[in-house]
Parts: sequence; structure tokens; C-alpha cells
Amino acid sequence: MTISEYISSMPADRQALLTSLHETIIANDPGVTPVIKPMMGKEMILYEQRAYMKYGLASTQKYMSLHCLPIYMNPSLHAQYEKLLTAAKFQKGCINFPDADAMPLTVVTALITDCAAINIADMLENRKRNKK
Repeated sequence: MTISEYISSMPADRQALLTSLHETIIANDPGVTPVIKPMMGKEMILYEQRAYMKYGLASTQKYMSLHCLPIYMNPSLHAQYEKLLTAAKFQKGCINFPDADAMPLTVVTALITDCAAINIADMLENRKRNKK
């Protein structure tokens, strides 16, 4: 399945937002490659950095989600964007939102730009080396 096919398979009222979020991630973090893969029991768009998931974009029955590993690993970044995206529900590394009003593209663009500076692949590889 391609990215376009995945987005086209989502409810019509979500397709424009999912497309905009996808384009925002690609434009502002050139170090990631989008693929459709399963995560947490369902297919979603994963944005990988050297085969490590950095972001995930999904649509469930009740809401859409932006999984964002950099905010999981950076509490100050998490807190900063939780204050800016008040209509979204934050979990440790996931932002759940019902519609475009909860995810203004200017704020999401800033989030992805800040996250682009974080090299998840290096962090995870260093963590593995340090555990040995």
C-alpha cells in the first residue's frame, strides 16, 4: 500500500488533514522516510530514520494520532507542545486529536522542525551500545 492509498482509505473528512500532516513531516524532517507498516496492531504511516520509527501517523475510529518519539524522549519538548496544542490529548509519545482545529499546522510545523534536530537513530543505537 502506498501513502496515498493509505490516506485515501481513511474517512473523507480526515484525508485533507492527514495529507497536510504527512506533507509537513516530509518537508520539515528530511531525515525520515515514510512507509506503511503495522504498529500497535494496525497499519499506519511510519516515518523512519535509519529503520527506527521516529513518527507515526494513524487514524482510528475515534481520533487521529501523531506518534512522536522525540517528545517521548524529551520531557521539556513534550511540555512545550502540550501547552501549545491544548485541544489535543497528549500521552507519553503520542498526540491524539479529533480534527484540524486541534492540530494547527503552524504549531505542528514548529514541532516537527524542533524534532528534526533530534537524531533518534543515533540515540537508540547509543543506548543499545551502552547496555552491553
